[in-house]
Amino acid sequence: MKRRTFLRAGLAAAALLSLPLAIDAGRERKGRMIEKIHKSESEWKQLLTPEQFDVLRQEGTERAFSSALNKEYGQGSYVCAGCDLPLFESETKFDSGTGWPSFYAPIEGHTETKRDFKMILPRTEYHCARCGGHQGHVFNDGPEPTGQRWCNNGVALKFIPS
Repeated sequence: MKRRTFLRAGLAAAALLSLPLAIDAGRERKGRMIEKIHKSESEWKQLLTPEQFDVLRQEGTERAFSSALNKEYGQGSYVCAGCDLPLFESETKFDSGTGWPSFYAPIEGHTETKRDFKMILPRTEYHCARCGGHQGHVFNDGPEPTGQRWCNNGVALKFIPS
């Protein structure tokens, strides 16, 4: 009995560690590669608001329910507030009830992921593929067709209507 519980716990931990890290791993980008943007900390501070700088460059998190984009449901694109790279299309947005803009899929090749251990349990953090700006975290509790919830800081995005 104890061995079975131990095995289940081990399998659960392994499954948790393998959560959406593989989302971008090994993915071939269609078309041309996205050219990276590199700026100094002082250049970013001149371009961004203090709130944007905290989230995009220092991997901060805005307060839940503080972004007007949380309730934005118009047609258009959501672009990185740091470099204007389109990250999400409005068709993939849904109300997760979490207080942050949420999407079930990003635009392919426009995000990069890494493992985040800041909250002890591992999470998958994602960044803009062009400027490296921190956007949010991805979880496996979203709607179909992907089952994913790309939970984004609203201050890290701009909405561009169609």
